[in-house]
Amino acid sequence: MMSSRLVLTLLLACAALPAQAQAQAAATPADPPDTAGSGAWPALKEEVASLPDHVIYRPASLAGVKPGQLGLYVFGNGACSDDGASSRMHLLEIASHGYVAVALGRIRSGPGATAPAQPQPPRQLDAEGRPVFPPPPTSYTGLLAAIDWALAQNADAKSPYFGKFDAKAIAVSGFSCGGIQALRVAPDPRVKTVVVMNSGLFIPGTGIKHVEMDQPKSLLDQLHTPTFYVLGGPSDIAYANGMDDFARIAHVPVAVANLLGAGHGGTYMQPHGGKAAAAVVAWLDWQLRGDMQAARAFVGPQCGLCTDAAWELRKKKID
Repeated sequence: MMSSRLVLTLLLACAALPAQAQAQAAATPADPPDTAGSGAWPALKEEVASLPDHVIYRPASLAGVKPGQLGLYVFGNGACSDDGASSRMHLLEIASHGYVAVALGRIRSGPGATAPAQPQPPRQLDAEGRPVFPPPPTSYTGLLAAIDWALAQNADAKSPYFGKFDAKAIAVSGFSCGGIQALRVAPDPRVKTVVVMNSGLFIPGTGIKHVEMDQPKSLLDQLHTPTFYVLGGPSDIAYANGMDDFARIAHVPVAVANLLGAGHGGTYMQPHGGKAAAAVVAWLDWQLRGDMQAARAFVGPQCGLCTDAAWELRKKKID
């Protein structure tokens, strides 16, 4: 079990993510430009009226996308924040490989910001000195709304997405608090794989009262698809929770890949989303498209992540 000090550290770190992003934005005269990703479909990000309070990452040109070629990747942000650009390099990279990635919130940071970052209220403590968390600005229901939107667009003859989604290629994902949001959506029968990043459900006895993060381990029993955890090694404050999740999951294929030394911050804002995004793309291509070349990153004793010294991979029901 985690100590109460470690739990408090995790909570404060999760809560601080939006404030850190604001401070970095204020201190940086010019944010790095968006990248188009390394895949075959150069990507962009945008907001659309048909899906308020979400940011869409997609191939810049939809004209060349064949029917049923697009996959869907819906994403909850760190701290369950409403900055849908807070992991933009990761999401642009995913989109460049033929996916529509949808993040909760607005473009509140980086190039093309459409809404100012929301100021953080003063931290409140209870009578025992523990943090009191107000409801976060996003809910797991926003991930469900993104899935509903994509399927509606797929059926709308007037939509640029008409017929372009593969309705059987839907993934839910998220970073930190957003990873728990993804686990809450995972039981939905439309979901075909789950990607939990720098996150995990709290070990019993260590959780806190937080409307999005206070979820029981029994939620794992509702997983019905292959599931992939990406953690940052022992220095990741979500490491113990994520590894405990992995230990408990026995009924579906599951892998946990630790990017050693990455810590809780991961590689979301590295060029092309760094090594973590490359691993996620391989997982999506394998699970959603049946790409056996991509499967080589995970399958067998000499798999790509097995032999890359940057990673430590554990898996069940995969080989």
